[in-house]
Amino acid sequence: MAVEATSAGAILFRDTRGRREYLLLKSRPGDWEFPKGGVEGGEELQQTAIREVKEEAGIEEFRLIDGFREEYDYVFQANGRTIHKTVHLFIAKSFEASAELSHEHRDLQWRDYEQAVNTVTQDGPREILEEAHEYLNELETEEEL
Repeated sequence: MAVEATSAGAILFRDTRGRREYLLLKSRPGDWEFPKGGVEGGEELQQTAIREVKEEAGIEEFRLIDGFREEYDYVFQANGRTIHKTVHLFIAKSFEASAELSHEHRDLQWRDYEQAVNTVTQDGPREILEEAHEYLNELETEEEL
């Protein structure tokens, strides 16, 4: 029987010289992903996402974009147990130009959409990035970003 686990994080973007870039983190196993982590105590999913952006990317000046939350799930083995993890991703706009590498990751990069979608390692996060990018394009068209 699998143990259930819940994580939350954010697809973090910034606007640089008229183009949108997304922050990707390279995990210790080597996957490129977004800042995310386990829900602690009585945290709401948004609170977890905010904390994880600060801890894993060193970014303090950002805001979550209203109206977007998607999830993906996967199963993995750890310490002889099967874990079923559900990850909830939000979108966040960074008001800082740089990020700091945490001890949990090997690398970080800001990438434009085409580069980011081709760099994200897993299908679930890649599909959510595609949806997030479309969502941001619609907000931009409506001048709500």
